[in-house]
Amino acid sequence: MGRERYDAVIIGAGPAGIFAATELIRSRPDLSVLIVERGKPIDRRSCPARQTHCISCPTCAIMTGWGGAGAFSDGKLTLSTDVGGWLGEFVGTQALERLIDDSDRLWLEFGATTEVHVPSPEAEERLVRAATLAGMRLIPMRVRHIGSDRSPAVLQAMYDYLVSAGVEVRTGTGAVRIVVDSGHVVGVELADGTEVRSDVVIAAPGRDGADWLAAQARSLGISLVSNAVDIGVRVEVPAPVMEPLTEHLYEAKLIQYSRRFGDQVRTFCMNPYGAVTAESYGDIITVNGHSYADRKTGNTNFAVLVSQHFTHPFQEPITYGTSIARLANLLGEGILVQRLGDLRAGRRSTAKRIAQSVVEPTMPGATPGDLSFVLPYRHLVDILDFLDAMDALAPGVAADDTLLYGVEVKFYSSRLELDASLQTQVSGLYAVGDGAGVTRGLVQSSASGLVAARAALAGMAV
Repeated sequence: MGRERYDAVIIGAGPAGIFAATELIRSRPDLSVLIVERGKPIDRRSCPARQTHCISCPTCAIMTGWGGAGAFSDGKLTLSTDVGGWLGEFVGTQALERLIDDSDRLWLEFGATTEVHVPSPEAEERLVRAATLAGMRLIPMRVRHIGSDRSPAVLQAMYDYLVSAGVEVRTGTGAVRIVVDSGHVVGVELADGTEVRSDVVIAAPGRDGADWLAAQARSLGISLVSNAVDIGVRVEVPAPVMEPLTEHLYEAKLIQYSRRFGDQVRTFCMNPYGAVTAESYGDIITVNGHSYADRKTGNTNFAVLVSQHFTHPFQEPITYGTSIARLANLLGEGILVQRLGDLRAGRRSTAKRIAQSVVEPTMPGATPGDLSFVLPYRHLVDILDFLDAMDALAPGVAADDTLLYGVEVKFYSSRLELDASLQTQVSGLYAVGDGAGVTRGLVQSSASGLVAARAALAGMAV
């Protein structure tokens, strides 16, 4: 049975929460720190969709639990200030560089691979020039790839360390309310009705807890700003098609502003020799991709996403993205897959056409269908134009047999009004990670936890 008062309570055990706890306990071993996580321990997170299909578990094992939504992801650490979130807007670019280095050292300490993928200066110059001529911007990155198969062991090592250092971890325990008195946080009410008291609360609920955190912010009078929603497809091609890029970059981060609509279109989560997978967001299924450290497929997959910002009076980007994903699930009983040639020809892909394709799907449960019934016209035009431009860098990307899976949706949580230390308008209450709309990747999420923990430590009495 835990105590009733703590020096700090952390809501959520994704990278932001884990790194916040690590910073607190290493700086002040005498502190009492509690992490509450409504999901399961990493070794008990098991998703039925990986074996059969999604059964809409009350608590999604992919999205919640120790390690957060990224626990079974590609385990890709992007060591660049240009991608992975908006933390630099709060702390500045130079500070973010130092935070990324600090975060990277911790990932290494707990078992991340020492190999870093970085292009040679000659290859970088050549590829940046080729992208420019194709009307695209290429962002070269340093990437440390852990792998979907190795990430759980790294996260388990973090858990073992924190518990041995005296941090109390309660999995299967959700937070239902942040308790505030006279403008200062005083504790957290848990799902079982108990209330734990603390003058420091770091809210790191992750993507799955974003709506809950937004509701808490509204009830506490904390201002919110809606972020964009990214909607698109996952592209799968033979791995040799992407080697002109992946051989040098591992992940090619390409950005284009569409000629017709001016929308930002970009690649996301490139997985050389990887597999296409599904993930659950409550009652909807979206597509994603993984790659592994110790085994390879013959294909490479990546997302092409169109970013959409909405203006007054519409302020529900998550609802918009959810509706499109739900329509795809309705038509395909899950994930749809279509040959690019069939999409251009205005016809539905069939199982026979897919079987005759050069590209053998790595997600066999996807339903052959027609993405034009799902994606809005401007999204389709943006995606097709992007693939045509990308074909100049990697010939074959825009081939008829290229497979498109849909839909892929990235929900970026509403951002709370925060100061440079990620503290809200409520004294002692910090909001970090993807669930707070501050980050969208493992490294910046981890770094945001460090920012909040260091600010909290500065305000504590010695």
